[in-house]
Amino acid sequence: MEQTVAYPDNNPKTAVGAAKVQLHLVPPSAKHYLALALADGAKKYGPYNWRDSAISVSVYVAAAQRHLDAFWDGEDCADDSGVHHLAHAMACFALLLDAKEVGMLHDDRPTPGGVPALQHAFSNKNLPRTDTGD
Repeated sequence: MEQTVAYPDNNPKTAVGAAKVQLHLVPPSAKHYLALALADGAKKYGPYNWRDSAISVSVYVAAAQRHLDAFWDGEDCADDSGVHHLAHAMACFALLLDAKEVGMLHDDRPTPGGVPALQHAFSNKNLPRTDTGD
């Protein structure tokens, strides 16, 4: 549902600014955690290293999954960095997006499969029945 916001200042810049990406919607805490994870990576590999050498999708998706799995299994922070696992996962995704934008992404994903269609078919409106009547 899209919300309409009224701007009482009647300033022409307001209408222009309001039509742009709403960066203020990104939680500041997420930016701070992401910065911690990116600083850890910069210390290990150099800042913006993915802009100098292409990165592979599979490597960063696997790393993000490892961080998500560790978080899901009860660990908040990575042992080696002390940074929150969710921040490391965000960093993986941020690097993939930035590498794509600067032409340094090696897309080694497998041939597309059927998951998007399954996700649509199994949305809350279309969930298959799981009760067997037993």
